[in-house]
Order: sequence, then C-alpha cells, then structure tokens
Amino acid sequence: MKAEYRKGCLQRDSVEREGYAGVRSIEARESKERDGAKNLMERILDRDNLNRAYKQVKSNHGAPGVDGMTVEAALPWLQEHRDELLQSIREGSYKPSPVRRKEIPKPDGSGVRKLGIPTVVDRVIQQAIAQQLQPIFERIFSDGSYGYRPGRSAQQAIRKVKAYAEQGYGHAAEIDLSKYFDTLNHELLLNLLRKQIQDKRVIDLIKKYLKSGVMENGVRHATEEGSPQGGPLSPLLANIYLNEFDQEMASRGVKIIRYADDIVVLAKSKRAATRLLESSRTYLEKKLKLQMNMQKSKIVSVVAQKHFKFLGFALGKNGNGVYIRVHRQSLAKAKKKLKELTKRSQGRSARQVMEKVKAYIRGWIGYFYVADMKRILQNWNEWLRRRIRMYIWKQWKKQRTKVQNLRKLGVPEWQAYQWGNTRLGYWRIAGSVVLQRSITNGKLVQAGYYDFPAQYERLRQMHSSD
Repeated sequence: MKAEYRKGCLQRDSVEREGYAGVRSIEARESKERDGAKNLMERILDRDNLNRAYKQVKSNHGAPGVDGMTVEAALPWLQEHRDELLQSIREGSYKPSPVRRKEIPKPDGSGVRKLGIPTVVDRVIQQAIAQQLQPIFERIFSDGSYGYRPGRSAQQAIRKVKAYAEQGYGHAAEIDLSKYFDTLNHELLLNLLRKQIQDKRVIDLIKKYLKSGVMENGVRHATEEGSPQGGPLSPLLANIYLNEFDQEMASRGVKIIRYADDIVVLAKSKRAATRLLESSRTYLEKKLKLQMNMQKSKIVSVVAQKHFKFLGFALGKNGNGVYIRVHRQSLAKAKKKLKELTKRSQGRSARQVMEKVKAYIRGWIGYFYVADMKRILQNWNEWLRRRIRMYIWKQWKKQRTKVQNLRKLGVPEWQAYQWGNTRLGYWRIAGSVVLQRSITNGKLVQAGYYDFPAQYERLRQMHSSD
C-alpha cells in the first residue's frame, strides 16, 4: 500500500514537473518573443536584412525618387553614409523624403492611378521594414487574402472562387473601394500596427513614411491619409488594414476572397449577396473609414458570361461543370496589344517584332494559364502568323525584292513574278496559299516565332496538381 502511494506520488510529481516545465517553456518563448518585438528595429537594421533589401530593390529596376538618385548610384552612397544613416534611424531623427508623384493610365481606361515613388534609400529602408514585418502579420492574415503575400497568387484566388462556385456559392458581391490606397486612415492603421509591434521606434518610423508627403510639380503636399502605391511597404500596410474586414467576415461565416483591394464576397443566393453588400459597406465605411464605389460595386451571378470579373478572370459553366475563363475585356486588351506590336509601320525587323510578341505573350500566358482557352490561343496563333507574314511582305517593299525573295523561298518563277506584282492588299496576301507555302510555319519558328499554344499546354500540365 505504501509502495503504491509512493509510486502515485512519484508519478504525480513527475507530471507536475513536466507541466511546470511546459509552462516555463511557454513563458520563456513568450518572453523571448516580447524581447524580440521590442528589438524589432535592430532586426530591421541588421546588415544581412539591409543587404537583402537592397538586392530586392535593385531587382525591381525602379525609377529614381525626388532626389534623382538611381539604384546603381545608391549603393556607393549607402556604403559611405551607412553609419550615420543607421544612427539617425535609431535615434529617431531620420526624415524620409517626400515621394515623387507619377500618374499611369488604368488598364481599363477609366482614368489614372497615382503612384508615389520614394527615393532609392527610402525604398531600401521600407523593404527592410517589410521583410521583418511580413512574418509577424502572416500569422494573423486571413486564408481568403491572396494579394502581396508569399506563396499566394491571383491564380490561387480565382481557383478558390471556382471551388466556392462548385459548392453552390453562385452569387457574388463585387466590392470596389474608391481610391483605397490613398484613403487609409493613418490613426487606425497605426493602432493596428501597435497591436503586434512593441518597438515604438518602428511605429514612429512607419508614421514618418505615412506623413512624408508627395512632391508634385516641384511642390510638396502633406499626406494626412493614405499609403501611396509605389513603395515596398505600401502593399503590406494595405493588407494589414483590410485584414480587419477579412476577419470580421470570417467571424460571421462569410466566404470572402480578396486580392489587395479587389474583393468578392460570395453567397448562395442573390438575396443573401445583396444583404452582404450592404453589411460590407456599413463595416468598411463606418469602422474602417473607407469609401465604397456604389457605381462599380454590384451583385452578379458568378458564372454569368458577361457580368462577373475578378483579377481579369471570369467563370463559365458547361456540361462538365464550372471552369475558369479569361474575361472578354482581358482578351480584347491582349488582342489590341498584339495588334500594336505587329503594326506594319514600326521600322523594326520581323525578328525584333517576333521577340517583342514573344516577351508579351509569355508574360500574358504565365498569368492566365489557369483559364481554359486552348481554342482561343489556336485561333490567335493562326491570326498572329498571318500578321507576321503581312509584316514581312510589307518590309520587302519593292516588287523586284518580293519576286526575288519568293523565288529564294522555292516559289516557281512564273508564280513569284505574278504574286510579286499583285495589287492585292497586305492582309489578303498574308492569307494566301503562296505566302503560307513560302513563309512556312517552320520557317517562322526558325526566325523566332513563338509557338505559344504549346507553352500554354506545358504550363497547364506543370500546374495540374496545384
């Protein structure tokens, strides 16, 4: 009996010791995390972190800021002034330069997007901050957020929308925020940062960047709200701000997919989607002090042929179920760009034109490969070959040159003379049997033509298990 009692005590003591050790381990880890949070500035200014930040900024090939300093010129400057720069940041006396305002046309032609380009030095510091803040906030970001996050992409976002559609979420509230990046409330944003960051110096430095101002036509304008697009820190701050909306919707059991400020809230009926649009507006405008664009925010059927659009994609439905499409506006924009690249009046060689076409279409397919568009690309392939043949025919210019080149390509003399002197227009000639048999598909490939449908199929197979 006594032996059993002693054994029980020993077992209890052992369990208590293990429990106590576990508690101490948790306390030690939490203490370490608190200390790490307080020393966040030192991690930001660590040599390796700054070197990594500079390499990232250099790889982005950005334009100079208000001081005119290029990325290449910044390296010797940083090496020479490193100590005094870091000391001023630690002491809190560093003052970021205002950003240089640059306006770029929006892809849909609905106006301009205002970018704020920081100086290279400020871009390096912002990048160093972002590198240390990203892991801290990744732990609290929503699963429905896909923009500007490591390991996440627009392709994953549209696939998730497709998955929800297959589960019966056939309606969406498309939410459009008016000038989102320019209207972030600074105080709200700083309070969100303070919840996760204990190092006051970091908060103060970020506040300085938010308040650094904008230089436009040589005049500095103060920035009382917003985080201008163009700096490395801006996407992360934008995600931190809208994470409040993500988490609110998730707590209500709402299906939401967000890529930066592109947002779709999904529902199983039009009525439910309408309620969600209104409740989303209430939260975004009252809690986050943002403005919803009610002209562009709307309720749509997710698989409707014309209405639903997200990140350039759309969804469709056939006998095999729901599938991803390229939205018709995205297709029209790409076709227009390819026409511009193959215009006959450029003065470039056909090889140069084909190289530019290749660079554009590789990037385009690299983005849209998740969409079903095999037949579209096959049609584009035939159309582009004809455009290139037309370009080559135009470059031959003189009738004698046309006759000579056709003969070199194996066309009989009588036929080469007949076609070399034809009065038919360029587009009709480009589709003729004579040019298809002389400037063959094989010869175009040898000259640099890019067989992009094959690349599309390779990408589809490569990512089929994603």
